[in-house]
Amino acid sequence: MTEIGRKSGGCQCGKVRYNVDMTGAEAYLCHCRMCQRATGGFAASFVQIPTGAIEWQGEPSWYGSSPVAKRPFCPDCGTPLGFKFNNRTGLDLTLGSLDDPYGLDPVAHAGAESIHESWLDTSKLPRKRSDETASVVKQWQDAGLQVPE
Repeated sequence: MTEIGRKSGGCQCGKVRYNVDMTGAEAYLCHCRMCQRATGGFAASFVQIPTGAIEWQGEPSWYGSSPVAKRPFCPDCGTPLGFKFNNRTGLDLTLGSLDDPYGLDPVAHAGAESIHESWLDTSKLPRKRSDETASVVKQWQDAGLQVPE
């Protein structure tokens, strides 16, 4: 369990924001096909919290992704914000929607039937920062901006 206090987060456009008490939060990766499709990734990274631990500023929309669960998202930019089973009180927030997602280490893999093993350990792949990629830098400069973190 992680004891890191309060964090904030929200969607990409800023319409839906939240503050959350991370006391007892547990991070995990879900590899099930529904999470892969909902996030567009090889897995969804979540932080499991009690529903009462979150305070929304701007209400998310909810999508009934299956007969047993729903997912909050921003109705404007589409950012996936989490996952919630219909019959449970907990909420799983997407790790990427946190303003500062650091300090949370995964404790488990869920949906293991759909794991893409080759994507689990990518530590030996070459790494390149966005601000080191000329084509990315040019796109941002042409827009009159700098590459965001």
